[in-house]
Amino acid sequence: MRNPYFGLKKIIRSKLAVSTWNLCSLKSVIAVVILAVPFFAFSFSGLPKDARLSVEQIQSNVILGHTRFLSDDLLEGRSPGSRGDKLAQAYVATQYEILGLSPIMPNKNWIQEFGLVGITTVAPTTISFHSGAQRISLASPQDIILSTGVQIERAVNINNAELVFVGYGIEAPEYQWNDYKDANLKGKILVFLNNDPSHDPALFKGNTRLYYGRWTYKFEMASRKKALGAIVIHTTDSAGYAWKVVQNSFSSEQFYLPKPEEETLPVMGWITEAATKNIVESSGKKWNELLKAANQRDFKPINLGTTLSLTMKNKIQQVKTANVLGVLKGSDEKLKDQYVMYLAHHDHLGVCEKDLNKKDTICNGAVDNASGVASVLAIANAFTSLKTKPKRSILFIAVGAEEQGLLGSEYLSRYPVVHPGRVTAAINIDGVHIFGKTKDLIVIGKGKSSLDDLITQLAKDQGRYVKADLYPDRGFFYRSDQFNMAKIGIPSAFFQSGVEVVGRPKGWGKEQLERFESEHYHQVSDEVRPDWNLSGAIEDTQLAFALGVLLANQENLAQWKQGDEFELTRMKALQEVRSLKPRN
Repeated sequence: MRNPYFGLKKIIRSKLAVSTWNLCSLKSVIAVVILAVPFFAFSFSGLPKDARLSVEQIQSNVILGHTRFLSDDLLEGRSPGSRGDKLAQAYVATQYEILGLSPIMPNKNWIQEFGLVGITTVAPTTISFHSGAQRISLASPQDIILSTGVQIERAVNINNAELVFVGYGIEAPEYQWNDYKDANLKGKILVFLNNDPSHDPALFKGNTRLYYGRWTYKFEMASRKKALGAIVIHTTDSAGYAWKVVQNSFSSEQFYLPKPEEETLPVMGWITEAATKNIVESSGKKWNELLKAANQRDFKPINLGTTLSLTMKNKIQQVKTANVLGVLKGSDEKLKDQYVMYLAHHDHLGVCEKDLNKKDTICNGAVDNASGVASVLAIANAFTSLKTKPKRSILFIAVGAEEQGLLGSEYLSRYPVVHPGRVTAAINIDGVHIFGKTKDLIVIGKGKSSLDDLITQLAKDQGRYVKADLYPDRGFFYRSDQFNMAKIGIPSAFFQSGVEVVGRPKGWGKEQLERFESEHYHQVSDEVRPDWNLSGAIEDTQLAFALGVLLANQENLAQWKQGDEFELTRMKALQEVRSLKPRN
């Protein structure tokens, strides 16, 4: 097997003058990858013999070796624009070249560079609201976290801005739902419930969260309504993660794609439910009554009779990050201009602990998502080992700035390197399973596309069965990079091992998953650990490879199912391709 670390020494020396690594430790990582122990793979019934042999290239030590390097302290958490971010990009591009992939960008470049605006907000540690003669003081970041989206360095002065509760803040004509009722909200600070209404199965797909329920949608709507700001109410149930995750994710420097000042929000933030209740009831209103009203179609925005005044300062830096792309060209003259796409984000949160006196201050992002990049590299290795190349081309993309709001894949969707109508499907890997083999496979967004049938059969070949999302209320389909590909019409897959871990008692797997989310997700403890069991991750990665083989060789392009929210966009993309002049 080819050595995926060849040439890395030169990169490290050129990129980092001071390193905590030395050549001895580097050699030990190389040894981990080279001495991969074969992992038994089930025989995928629909794959050619050549592809069934290539499945065996995907081994746990290969994934572990890549993950160990990408999540090392050397890379300082891979925050966008940082030296660790640049090293991660160089590392992935080097792997592509070693594996024999080709650049797809102009001038034989591996990267699609894009600019970001980094905003560090300096806000008061006490945030004061006024309701009549009463003053409600909240501690930051214990009760509330506020930042600014203003992309010009200046003081942001907020004077007696009125707070307006807008319920879920949703405008959805297809459900005859409008929380705004044409209210003039210019200059107001809007307070949103997280999620979307789930009390009625006929509305917003019941307990399944749609994009309307994402906090990013709330901020977008506040901007469209010309509001001065947006504050989202946090609960662990509605967010799917604890307040500590909000603190780590939103208290540090935030990155955005550049936009005109009139489209930015001067105030953006999160607030705990307890603090919200305090503000609401200090104004003489009852919190439970507001919650009840927000779940009704006739809801109208409610002025909370409370104002906010504060001054924030912002520090601005312009940074560059990149998506890293490599392609394996297809072998069929008619189909080689169509693509199967693999995605995994290479970034993480960087130095996320504010108390620099603590022993560990780096959010390394081992599971999230060094492991995903490692899996995509393992899949690339399996594809390049095929003696008979797939009919369609295979495009591998390590996207940047995912943790900042899916920015790398958003940029890719705005400036696609391949027309969306030429991509049969996107397969995204965002965090691998570290608890062992499972009997079940969880498909996020199950029921949306023709990919379901292929995934179900491949899982069956492995002796597993497919289940839908365990937590449909958390909207996972809209929280990773496949969402931006879906928005431009590309059928997208996002799946991983479930919770029925082989050899473990019922409930153990779900308990481990929830423990990881509460104790390690977006925290300094997301590091490579000796108790990891990657056997389930290997099955998932092998299945992702097999899915790509099938998609690359089957006659028809993948499709969204009839009536799906992305179906019309797909049809438009396919029509655009049909209208293009044939390539010479």
